[in-house]
Amino acid sequence: MSHPWTKRILTAAAVSLVVVAPALPAHAAPPRAAAWASAGTATIHPGVQMRTRGAQCTANFVFTNGTKVYLGYAAHCASTSAATATNGCQAGSLPLGIPVQITGATRPGRLAYSSWHTMRQRGERNGDACKYNDFALVQIDPADVDRVNPSVPRWGGPDGLNTVGIRSGEIVYSYGNSALRRGIALLNPKHGVSLGTVGNGWSHGVYTATPGIPGDSGSAFLDSRGRALGVLSTLMILPWPASNGVGDLAHQLAYARAHGGLGGVRLVPGTEPFRGR
Repeated sequence: MSHPWTKRILTAAAVSLVVVAPALPAHAAPPRAAAWASAGTATIHPGVQMRTRGAQCTANFVFTNGTKVYLGYAAHCASTSAATATNGCQAGSLPLGIPVQITGATRPGRLAYSSWHTMRQRGERNGDACKYNDFALVQIDPADVDRVNPSVPRWGGPDGLNTVGIRSGEIVYSYGNSALRRGIALLNPKHGVSLGTVGNGWSHGVYTATPGIPGDSGSAFLDSRGRALGVLSTLMILPWPASNGVGDLAHQLAYARAHGGLGGVRLVPGTEPFRGR
């Protein structure tokens, strides 16, 4: 069921101008690390905007299963349910294979995996997974793979995957790209602190200098060592007002490997060194 103290934070960018600004105008072997586009010239990378049926979200990290390359975002970005829906085992999802517009790509990507779709199909009963497993993968068209760099803008990394969680008070880093910021790139990078872990490791509460807003959904969070920590999912009212809920990527990725049908999908580390404060 929906929880009144959280709200998903995607942005609808469709014909209505009430909430947001209008929308802006096969198998393939992934490149070796040395073959990624340079961070300075890549047009596809963590932090680019992604649009699914008009809903705008932000890409988190780059992934591969050894044959294909994917961008991650939040599963609720491809949901048919209301923004207040927080139970991924009950919420509706768009079908796999639908096109997803990726800023910087010449062709649309395709929704390849959705935790919400998978959990509902499987009849998942783990309450923590249902509440916090909000993760999806979009396959990048093979024609665009040479446009990809896996580094997080401004911060660099990720330097591997955080598999141990974080302490309350630990510094975290993020890069959101909501269309509501009207292209002001200086507002995209953020840092803040962890408020602790909930859901038996499935989620982390965070405070940042400015909270994630609609359109930031799906964006990357790094820990204090530059490791990939999680995926921005919710704006929270209780127990931490104006904080954000960040799904734990290690849990989400393990679930995708076990049940997503994509094989051994894994995080691609950044080519740029981590540059946290």
